[in-house]
Amino acid sequence: MQTNSLELTACIAEVEAMRYTPAGIPALQFRLEHESQLQEAGGVRTVKMVIKAVAYGAQAERLAQQAIGSCWSFKGFLANARQGKSVVFHIQDFLQT
Repeated sequence: MQTNSLELTACIAEVEAMRYTPAGIPALQFRLEHESQLQEAGGVRTVKMVIKAVAYGAQAERLAQQAIGSCWSFKGFLANARQGKSVVFHIQDFLQT
């Protein structure tokens, strides 16, 4: 079995309005910003990125209450966006850093 899991410390950069799936489940789309320094090929690399994210259900409701700019440790998995042209981080849990 293959594994698809991601843990990322990032800050909430942008949040869209809460929407609901046809089944009535809350869904929240947002963007996360991450910056870190990592070891690569014997040197230090600074990594800066923005990633699209989505949360459903109770996680969406919790995230909707958090401040823009607040930083968290997010856990979840990656999947293609509906159009298949980008990757979206599906949040399953998050904790304050």
